[in-house]
Amino acid sequence: MKKLTTMLLGLVAAVALLAPTSSIAQNKSKLNQVLERGTLRVGTTGDFNPMSIKDTATNTLTGFDVEAMTQLAADMGVKVEFVPAEWATLVNGIVSDRFDIFSGASLSMARAKTVAFSHPYLYAGTVPLVNKKAPGKFTTWESINSPNVTVAVLLGTVFEQQARAHFPKAKIRAVEKPATGYQEVLAGRAQVTITSNVEAATLMKTYPDLQVVGSGSDMRNKRPFAYPMPQGDEVWLTFVNNWISLKQAEGYFDTLEAKWLSAKK
Repeated sequence: MKKLTTMLLGLVAAVALLAPTSSIAQNKSKLNQVLERGTLRVGTTGDFNPMSIKDTATNTLTGFDVEAMTQLAADMGVKVEFVPAEWATLVNGIVSDRFDIFSGASLSMARAKTVAFSHPYLYAGTVPLVNKKAPGKFTTWESINSPNVTVAVLLGTVFEQQARAHFPKAKIRAVEKPATGYQEVLAGRAQVTITSNVEAATLMKTYPDLQVVGSGSDMRNKRPFAYPMPQGDEVWLTFVNNWISLKQAEGYFDTLEAKWLSAKK
């Protein structure tokens, strides 16, 4: 696989150099810029546990996306430089050339109007969380949809909307901040809450009594996670897409999921 990655790098770089009539050749591809600079600039927020987490005490970053982008730089033979970014200015950071790629975000049509997205490397979705010590066993989404079940969610969020849609027969308890759905479950005031599988992984490590109902294949309201990149740079986009394909074939992203999105400590 390492040889394939090296061959891929050489092939895409050659294509970029052999296309003098294209706009990419006139405006050098990010791939060539990164290779010449020797540094891959990655925008990341550091506030998305467990994907991108900043330790303010040590000023270091860890997480699923941080590890993946570090590997991308290593496979390219360059250093990685993480550039502080905010979700609200993610698109502006790419358009203004503050970074070459963003460490990962959910694909949205609003963002896709201005930036390109790589192929998905991960799918996030909604999962139910229950207290494993509480009476009553829930094994499926359908087992939750009962008049005898209370589902707690934060008022006014997308999860409140989803709870009402998925569990029309259940009692929906919409709580206001600082209360949370999972706290209602831990306190026994509700049997179920729903959240993203990404947040669920962190919650289960913090609160071992919480567990997900069903498996990863049972997620609903799925949405792809991909890498936002500049529009119009097909050479750079193709290279990153091929890197994702190689890493998926190697099982690399499966390993990251097991490490960062598993309930195990």
